[in-house]
Amino acid sequence: MNEPIRVFLVDDQQMVRAGFRMLVESQDDMVVVGEAGDGGEALERLAVTTADVVLMDVRMPRLDGVETTRRLLAAPAPPRVIVLTTFDLDEYAFAAIRAGASAFLLKDAAPPDLLGAIRAVQAGDAVVAPSTTRRLLDHFAALPDPGAPATGDDRLAPLTEREIEVLTLIARGLSNTEIADRLVVAETTVKTHVGRILAKTGSRDRVQLVVLGYESGLVSP
Repeated sequence: MNEPIRVFLVDDQQMVRAGFRMLVESQDDMVVVGEAGDGGEALERLAVTTADVVLMDVRMPRLDGVETTRRLLAAPAPPRVIVLTTFDLDEYAFAAIRAGASAFLLKDAAPPDLLGAIRAVQAGDAVVAPSTTRRLLDHFAALPDPGAPATGDDRLAPLTEREIEVLTLIARGLSNTEIADRLVVAETTVKTHVGRILAKTGSRDRVQLVVLGYESGLVSP
């Protein structure tokens, strides 16, 4: 039997943490290994607690979720972070994604969506739910065109033409199955390309690849 997913909770509201704890611990494949009421406390506890996934509130006193995420992911072998927000289209959430978080969800997400997000992020897949990915894409589509041609971004230099093509489709929000259909290749081939793109660009997951696609100018609004 596989080891349970170790989840750490960070939220300044004790009742919110209690609700998340009850939900997570109702699952056979998950366990809560700790919790904190703000970013500073989270960093202190996570320095001595091994976690796989952190549920991170973005708006907290003392140290917010964006800076906490940035510091946490700068450490060796960090956990994956799912940022939680009360507000749709929250700028804090997008800043946390840029800081390295794997996904974001609204706090009122349905329990199956939250549990599915934890499992997906632990597995390295940041396409947590179409609605959250779509909000991310819509946000970047509303930004001014970065103007620089994609080929001018050093992060794309190691990629082959095919990998650029796959990255473009990822940035447009396509799943592996949809990319395979578009390129007329096997889905396993797409997964291989995605793995190589992640490694070559130093990206943690698909959400960061979406961000890269827009920031590099590979995909324009």
